[in-house]
Amino acid sequence: MQKTIAFFDFDGTITSRDTMLALAQFRKGKAGFLSGMALLSPSLVALKLNMLSAQKAKQLFLKKFFGGMPANDFDKMCALFSQQVLPALIRKDAWDSLQKHISDGDKVVVVSASAENWIAPWCNKNNIAFIGTRLEVKNNIITGNLQGLNCNGKEKVSRIKEIFNLADYETIYAYGDSAGDQIMLSIATHPGFRVFTK
Repeated sequence: MQKTIAFFDFDGTITSRDTMLALAQFRKGKAGFLSGMALLSPSLVALKLNMLSAQKAKQLFLKKFFGGMPANDFDKMCALFSQQVLPALIRKDAWDSLQKHISDGDKVVVVSASAENWIAPWCNKNNIAFIGTRLEVKNNIITGNLQGLNCNGKEKVSRIKEIFNLADYETIYAYGDSAGDQIMLSIATHPGFRVFTK
């Protein structure tokens, strides 16, 4: 029997917008979100100018919006976000593709730079495996730092290979929408770049 696996990026591929930004707005409200982004603008400029790494910029963002939260409260907020906000962000054609792979008996895995905390509730509800960025927790507090590397670029493939032996799969699909997905797409027999638009 032929074995098939399909890897899906989350933000911008399955969803229509960045879920980390959406989660920050969910927590702080529109005014609080805009205020926080204004304070972070120097780091965003530095990121654009390649003077700041994506990992460092992400940690500054996480610290600003979520740092200091009890981990249990953070996870509860992520679960609410998954119920109340995420459904409206899911692209219909991406959802249809996910369901087609599942109905065909393919292994389906979400591979995301977003934190596992807020993709897990949605993936678990839909019986989809997931790999995401891990957040550091100290004394049950979200620090805003990452545990390990941001799950983007070559780290996506490293994390995939930690779990799956790709030689076991004759057919590999991968779907993404950004430069951070290109290495993941390169391991696929059937890569799909920006194929979902609805």
